[in-house]
Amino acid sequence: MSADALRDSYAYCYDVTRRAASNFYFGFLLLPREKRQAMHALYAFLRQTDDLGDDGGSIEERLAALVKWRASFDRALTGEFDALVFPALLDTMRRYGIQAEWLHTVIDGVAADQTVVSFATYDELSRYCYQVAGVVGLSCIHIWGIREPSPRVAELAVTCGRAFQLTNILRDLKEDIERGRVYLPQQDLAQFDYTEHDLRQGVCDDRFRALMRFEIERTEACYAEAAELHEYLSPEGQAALGAMMGMYRGLLGEIRRRDGDVFTKRVRLNTWQKLGIAARSFWPGPMWQS
Repeated sequence: MSADALRDSYAYCYDVTRRAASNFYFGFLLLPREKRQAMHALYAFLRQTDDLGDDGGSIEERLAALVKWRASFDRALTGEFDALVFPALLDTMRRYGIQAEWLHTVIDGVAADQTVVSFATYDELSRYCYQVAGVVGLSCIHIWGIREPSPRVAELAVTCGRAFQLTNILRDLKEDIERGRVYLPQQDLAQFDYTEHDLRQGVCDDRFRALMRFEIERTEACYAEAAELHEYLSPEGQAALGAMMGMYRGLLGEIRRRDGDVFTKRVRLNTWQKLGIAARSFWPGPMWQS
């Protein structure tokens, strides 16, 4: 791999990340340059994988695109690059010990999205969250740096990823049902006598508000457990985690403030709110826990 090809690949990954202006991007700003570049490479791969699952076309076409993408990734592992993201991604994997298995798992999760449109139980949903978010947490902590190795670290990283994904699921209920996807467990819907038909109609009544309070509390419990991850990370990792936790918990707090109404207006943080949360993450100690 030439130095020019690697430089161009990292530049491309930065551009993908910057254009997305995601919550992750603002957390990356707190990292040293090399680790920030590594996060750009990881994010660009994740973004492109996710886009293949959400782009137009039939289910069969999207699945075929994901099969082709997996084959491209496998070729990249042998040093054959046919997409601009891969030189930077492979460099990042080698530098920070990111396992190919984790990234294959992400592709598995996006592929499952094409055929599995609902989950019977929370355990089933948690397995899906591991595929699309838990392994991302594992990848991130290897880039950020683990100050105190412990078997507990991996478990906490997976829990943190689940908390982020559950927050996304609550925020995106309206958009997902329009795609035919219902991520809230069927068991939970039945518990509150709320149906998929109600969800498609955007019914925001007492049943829905009670359901959302239940989901919010469960997600908050994940954040509370994942907060322990802070003590195991390097100082820059603590700052990045603090920023990302602050942003995602900010989204969850806004959903709570609206008493669960995610139908009327999309829940989001503006750029200044994100920058403010990122800046506060420089303060000593896990200020984001409160």
